[in-house]
Amino acid sequence: MDTFLAILALLLAVVGVAGCILPVLPGTPICYVGMILMTCTEYSTLTKPIMITFLIVTILVSIADYLLPAWLSRRFGGSKHGARGATIGMVVGLFLGPMGLILGPFVGAVLGEMSVNRDDSAKAVKVGFGAFLSFIVGTGIKLIASVAMLIYIIGDMGGVFMGWGDTFGGWWNAITEWFVRIFS
Repeated sequence: MDTFLAILALLLAVVGVAGCILPVLPGTPICYVGMILMTCTEYSTLTKPIMITFLIVTILVSIADYLLPAWLSRRFGGSKHGARGATIGMVVGLFLGPMGLILGPFVGAVLGEMSVNRDDSAKAVKVGFGAFLSFIVGTGIKLIASVAMLIYIIGDMGGVFMGWGDTFGGWWNAITEWFVRIFS
């Protein structure tokens, strides 16, 4: 059961990191669920303070991810149309690959602002830059938190797989000894 939980925790963490870039998945909370599963293993070394810290980080990152686009849009002089355009641009950008994800919010915000006021293209570009900045900052914060949780999960997996060397007739030990000889 420990092996199953550890693998599931790792898969959730990897999906969570991907969810930091894909706006349809709540990346950081998914990573935290992976950490919770990891603590359910017999060999987990994740402590209560670590889990509480990452719970607080998950909550703060989720709140920031929700509030940051509106705050930056207003900060750059945007309207509701610009914010809606940025959201639509992000969704459309999903289907256009990595550059679509990056440029989608910018283009969407510019088009949203232009739909309200065609005469002020400078303002529309400024709002588009705010949407782009919001995406970059929000994604960066989510990635930092989620990758940190992924690293903790990977680091905590060692105890779960300790007995695998005996299961596979000593292959695990032979492979690790080979790596030690090569890299020593």
